[in-house]
Amino acid sequence: MPAATLKPKPPATAATVPAAPPLRRRIACMLYEGVLLFGVLSASTAAYLLVRPLLQKLGMDGALAIQLWSFLVMGWYFTWFWQRNGQTLAMQTWRMRVENSAGVPPRWPQAALRYVLAWLWLPPSAALGHLLGLVKGPFVGVLGAGLLVWILLAWLDPRRQFLHDRLAGTRLTDLRGKP
Repeated sequence: MPAATLKPKPPATAATVPAAPPLRRRIACMLYEGVLLFGVLSASTAAYLLVRPLLQKLGMDGALAIQLWSFLVMGWYFTWFWQRNGQTLAMQTWRMRVENSAGVPPRWPQAALRYVLAWLWLPPSAALGHLLGLVKGPFVGVLGAGLLVWILLAWLDPRRQFLHDRLAGTRLTDLRGKP
């Protein structure tokens, strides 16, 4: 028997592009992702605290160091799952996946780009909070409003994709009803 040849999927057209999950399900998935990230960040903080004495000796300890460490750990978590099968643990539960224009999970560089671009809502929100002289609760409120605006921008997209997906060349697809 001849070996079976794998044919690449044809490029997606407007009619064949899978539907994006409804915004409500994506927000629910984000909240569930936050619960799971609590465990991931707890473990990574424990690891950071173990090496903290060494970092202090090297003069590399501080608030910025732990924030950078957490950002990198979350980046590794998301990009590893996205490039592996297009789904984090929460996305598997909510039956949605990240894919590129060919309909397959993004490769490492594209997954990393998606992760970084997903944070684009933060600098303008933080700058506005600082410009207004806000602290604590009101500052967090401005950050929350910035995130809400970022999420609601998906309604302006004809396929209801997030801005970071459009910029990274990825898309979220709804897997309900698929095997």
